[in-house]
Amino acid sequence: MAQDLFFSDAARAKLEPYLPSSHASNTIDKTFLTLTFATSLDSALSLAPGTRTRLSGPESKAMTHYLRSRHDAICVGVGTVIADDPALNCRIGPSSASGPDGLTYPHQPRPIIIDPHGRWDFTDDNKVFQVCRSGTGKGPYVITSTAVQHSIDKALLLGQYGGKYISIPTNKQGRFQWEDILYALSLEGLGSVMVEGGGNVINSLLDASSQHLVDSVIVTIAPTWLGQGGVVVSPDRVTENGVAIPVARLSDVSWHPFGEDVVMCGRL
Repeated sequence: MAQDLFFSDAARAKLEPYLPSSHASNTIDKTFLTLTFATSLDSALSLAPGTRTRLSGPESKAMTHYLRSRHDAICVGVGTVIADDPALNCRIGPSSASGPDGLTYPHQPRPIIIDPHGRWDFTDDNKVFQVCRSGTGKGPYVITSTAVQHSIDKALLLGQYGGKYISIPTNKQGRFQWEDILYALSLEGLGSVMVEGGGNVINSLLDASSQHLVDSVIVTIAPTWLGQGGVVVSPDRVTENGVAIPVARLSDVSWHPFGEDVVMCGRL
């Protein structure tokens, strides 16, 4: 089993202004959405599509797991799941002595996999199910298109761990609308979600049509260049009267060093 991570109270306080106030609330009108990812100095997420690339140092990695403990759900695209086989759980260690066994354990987020075309051919050996069996994770909700016919065996495997398929419509390009995704999550009682990747998912949220749905942006910047050919964070260009203008800008920005990495927090 992976070792627990530690994230200090002082470090937690720095992030507090950018986090949801509580876990799932069925009374809110909109799911709180945090966009968070690690990038190189040349805005790359990985060396190439489908290539697992480690960017975060141990301190910023602990921060990411703390963020997971503060959200009801953690969302990634199917490409990330296929490439990395992530556990999608929280590994922050137990804290103050107040639980039934003298410790307080972290909240575990619900994994959300965006898989419009049903590409994820998961098995019982995937890490996301391994952590379920160990009691340190939850079964995933897999969001697929209403046009996809699910395998009964796959649906039963998801259900065995408390997960399930959620079917929503896609547009003419075969893509989901983020409003539909967030509405589906709200129906499940998930009041907050952190979106971690991959590149297509991040860029779609930074698109001019979707960025109003993002409540907070938390980016880990690693002191490295990955070079050309990588998967980059770069949403589609916006023009006004034929002239290119910035796609988006952050406000209420703060910068925090965690080890050799720098974490930038802000709001769109």
